[in-house]
Amino acid sequence: MPLAESPQWRRKATDFFSTSGFKLKQAGQSAGDNIADAAGKVGSVVKTRWAVFQEARQRRPPGETVQERFITAAASTGVLLRKGISETKEKVVVGKVKVEEAAKKTADKSKIILNSIERWQKGVASTDAKVSSSGVFGVPIEATVQREQSGKAVPLVLIRCADYLVISGLNNEYLFKSEGDRKVLQQLVSLYNEDSGASLPEGVSPIDVGALMKCYLASIPEPLTTFPLYDELKDARVSIPDLRNILKKLPNVNYMTLEFVTALLLRVSRKSSLNKMDSRSLAVEFAPLIMWRQGDAGTDLRNHLKFTLKPPPKIVDTTSNTATWDLLDEDDEDASSQIPLDDASPPDYSSIEVIQCLIEHHNAIFTDTNETVWR
Repeated sequence: MPLAESPQWRRKATDFFSTSGFKLKQAGQSAGDNIADAAGKVGSVVKTRWAVFQEARQRRPPGETVQERFITAAASTGVLLRKGISETKEKVVVGKVKVEEAAKKTADKSKIILNSIERWQKGVASTDAKVSSSGVFGVPIEATVQREQSGKAVPLVLIRCADYLVISGLNNEYLFKSEGDRKVLQQLVSLYNEDSGASLPEGVSPIDVGALMKCYLASIPEPLTTFPLYDELKDARVSIPDLRNILKKLPNVNYMTLEFVTALLLRVSRKSSLNKMDSRSLAVEFAPLIMWRQGDAGTDLRNHLKFTLKPPPKIVDTTSNTATWDLLDEDDEDASSQIPLDDASPPDYSSIEVIQCLIEHHNAIFTDTNETVWR
């Protein structure tokens, strides 16, 4: 008669199969999704074998004991489990190696990207330093003077132009009124943006030199008289003592440059019988470049000078103010034509009167300067 089933054997077998399946799933999860699938398949096989065993138990031969069938099933299942666990371990090792390789590649790639960013930042800084160390057009006047370290409180481009005109240009008709050659101005602007201390080329026309001075004054972001003093200067335009006291409020670079420019204009006006440019005519030309109200979109003259030096359409570094003064549009044949003045705003007569007074009474207003070369 067959022996009765032993609850102890049945319990041990059930625990054995359940625990093996659980461990396989744990190993599979640690190795990744693909390994988990492999472990799941092994567990399914184990469960299937256990179900078959349970079914066969109902139809076991009369002479076979439950213990014997358990031993046979456990032996065959144990071989299968050892094989599954071995394969799972191998896949875990392979997966770990692949993860380490991927991590190393990611780290190397990140290092390359960071190095590239660092080189790019250094390159941008180098480019910015190069521009800021040489550009003068469109740059605040104090920054230009501080960078040049010439010992003078006046930008070198104005000094070079003034020296040239005093020697060989004061007698030219309509000096500072006639327009310069646009192609020549392109070359001169590029020259001084690259080297602010450069000398003017031999043979350059005084008209072009005068136009270059006007272009520089039109390019700086704030007028020489500064925005805060606009109303004070306008109200004091008929009083020399008041003008003198108000101008002392200017930053030193602005004050010395204004004295320098008006001293040159005084010299030009004294040659008006030859050059046709008296103090009033010079004030009309220079007032829009020396004194304007904050928020002013630009006088016709200042807009015209900027239009004359308009760069060609191209992608430029918008962080640099010098970019718009560095190139001219050679393909635009009409760029040198006058801007229509039909709808132009009326001239700022107050600023014209201030500049005319500074020219005519220069020596009485600028009494505390060391710039005596033009007197």
